[in-house]
Amino acid sequence: MAKIRNRVAWRTMLGAAAVMLALAGTQPIVPAAHAAPYVMKFGIATINESQHEFLKMYKTALEKASGGRIEVQIFPNSELGAIPREIEGVQFNSIQAFMGPVDFFVGIDLRYGVFSAPMLFRDDANTIATIHDPALEKKMLNIAEGKGLVGIATLDVGASNYGAKDAILRLSDFKGKKLRINGTALERAKMSLLGATGVAMPLSEVVPALDQGVIDGTISATSIFVSFKMINLVKVVTVTNDTMIISIAMVSKRWLDGLPPDLRQMVIDTGRTVQSKAQRWEVQFAANLDKKWAAMGGEIHKLPPEDLAKMKTLLTPVGDEVTKSQPALHAMLQEVRAVAAKH
Repeated sequence: MAKIRNRVAWRTMLGAAAVMLALAGTQPIVPAAHAAPYVMKFGIATINESQHEFLKMYKTALEKASGGRIEVQIFPNSELGAIPREIEGVQFNSIQAFMGPVDFFVGIDLRYGVFSAPMLFRDDANTIATIHDPALEKKMLNIAEGKGLVGIATLDVGASNYGAKDAILRLSDFKGKKLRINGTALERAKMSLLGATGVAMPLSEVVPALDQGVIDGTISATSIFVSFKMINLVKVVTVTNDTMIISIAMVSKRWLDGLPPDLRQMVIDTGRTVQSKAQRWEVQFAANLDKKWAAMGGEIHKLPPEDLAKMKTLLTPVGDEVTKSQPALHAMLQEVRAVAAKH
C-alpha cells in the first residue's frame, strides 16, 4: 500500500513539473554561455567602406587571438555619438576604441593637423608608403599616449574630393561656397585661398546640413558620397587630389592598461596585422567607387589641367604659411614631407 502511495505521489510531482514547464514555455532553462571578460566598444562615423571593413577584420582577428576573452562590438555610422564625442569617450574609457580621419584629433595634439596640408602627397601609393613608413607610423601612433589614446593602426582612405549642390566644374566655382571641413587651420587656409569658407562639422551632421542649406557642399572621400547615398543632394564629385584622407585607430589607454599583459599586447599587435590587410582591401574597393557613383546617377569630374596647375601653385605654400609660427607643428610637417619624398 505504501508503494502505491509513493508511486501516486511521484506521478503527482512529475505532473506538476510538467505543468510548470508548460507555463514557462515548455523547454527547460539552459544556462547562458559565459560572456567575454573584456568588452571593446569600437566606433566609427562611417559605414560600408574601408574603416568599417577594418573593424570587421579586427573583430574577427582579435576575438580569435584572445580565445574569446575580448569581445569587439562594432558601432558604425556615429552610433556612439558625433566624432568629437567618440574621441572624448575613448579618452575617458566610456568607449574603448575609435577610428577616424587623423585631423579630427587636432584637439588632442595639433601635430595631427599637418596631414590635412594640401599638396603633401603625390598620390595614394605615395600616401600609403609614407604613413606606413615604420618611423613615421610609430610617431603617429604614439603622439597621443599622454592624452589617454594609444594608436593601433593607420589607413589611407583616398583623396579628399569636393561635392556641392551647385557643381564645382572650374576653379572659379569654389568662390562664395560654404564647404564642410574636418576643422583644421590648414583646411581653413586652403578654403580661403580658393575663395570658399570652411565650415567645421562632424560627418553625422553633413547630410542634414546639406539638405537644410547650412552648407553648400562637403570635402569627403568618394566612398562617403556613395555609402551615405548623397545622390539626391550632390550630383557631381570633383576630384583634384590636392589632399589625402588618412585614418587612425585609437584605443583607450585607461582600458588598455587594465588588461592582462598578454591581451594588452594582442590588442596592439592585431591592429598592425589587420592594417596591411585592410589597406589592400581599400585599394581594391576604391577602384570601383567611381562606377558605383555613376550607377547611382552621379558624375566624377576633374578640373581642367590649367585649373589644376593654378590650384597647385596656389595651395603648395599653405603648409608652411600656417605652421611657420608653431615650431612643433612645422617640424612635424617637414618630417612628413621628408618621408613622402623618400618614397
